[in-house]
Amino acid sequence: MIAKQYKEAYLESIVFTASPEKLTLMLYSHLVMLIRQAQAGLEEKDLNKSHNNMVKAKKLIINLENTLDRKYKIADDLLAMYEYMYRRLTEANLKKDWDILEEILSYARVLRDTWAEAVKIVKEQNKK
Repeated sequence: MIAKQYKEAYLESIVFTASPEKLTLMLYSHLVMLIRQAQAGLEEKDLNKSHNNMVKAKKLIINLENTLDRKYKIADDLLAMYEYMYRRLTEANLKKDWDILEEILSYARVLRDTWAEAVKIVKEQNKK
């Protein structure tokens, strides 16, 4: 119990001290993890585990939608992607479909990796 409290405090400190760019990367990484756990639940025939992780992934996508800065054109494209992923997660959950989860996982990985690369490029440009 005490170890769990320390872990939660540590994670909380990471979140509260992270830059907005790092937080977004953390959210994308967490989305990838949740989708993989949902797939694992299907593989293990643990439908409750799969369902719970898909629900968490959908909530995370809503959080990503809510953080979009709509003054940038790319926000519209990201919103469309998030809405699509949300709908497909709903479908995957209803059908208990591993392949739909794999599709969503591929999008989540691209978002995560692209964001990580963009942050890296901006950091390099700011050093100059």
